[in-house]
Amino acid sequence: MLDKALYYALTFAESALSVVGIRATYEQPRYEVVERLPRDVEIRRYEPRVAVETDMAGAGDAEAFRRLFRYITGTNGGDDRVAMTVPVEQGTRIAMTVPVEQGGDLRIMRFFLPAAVAKAGPPVPTEPKVRIARLPAATYAALRFSGTLDARAREKREAVLRQVLAKVAREPTGPSSVLSYDPPFAIPFLRRNEIVIPVAEGR
Repeated sequence: MLDKALYYALTFAESALSVVGIRATYEQPRYEVVERLPRDVEIRRYEPRVAVETDMAGAGDAEAFRRLFRYITGTNGGDDRVAMTVPVEQGTRIAMTVPVEQGGDLRIMRFFLPAAVAKAGPPVPTEPKVRIARLPAATYAALRFSGTLDARAREKREAVLRQVLAKVAREPTGPSSVLSYDPPFAIPFLRRNEIVIPVAEGR
């Protein structure tokens, strides 16, 4: 476990670097690009991942982010500090996986946990709205873009991604998610954002 002062110093330094598009210090989930499609769309095969997640009231829910940040900074059963990773995912839990009374799909936010933490066993969340999610290996179509991440930008890129998949007869197998690799205050044209949609493996 990192010393508290060192942990926050490293976290601040990483955030400062990401403002100008430098993300080399952050761990990312492992994936292989297995196919490249028109419009710079990638088909990626992700390895199994472990994340900490929470429900969102809506896109960009600041309190959801704070709950996850509290978890990685020590609000967990082991009082452990966990390194920040990228990307942050904002996606959807399928309605059939949640209680019926919730009324349909739920928006969620996820932080992916470092591989070493996932392997050792992640600290148990102590806040009721925070939980551990174990995600199997999966194939996704991904479209990368820069700029401000808002509803209009997401809808525009998702439309492009779905058009490309339709043209090559790749069937989506679930809802889309947005992945953000930089903080909101990062320089817009240097930002890395992605729309991803799960697809069947192979054709």
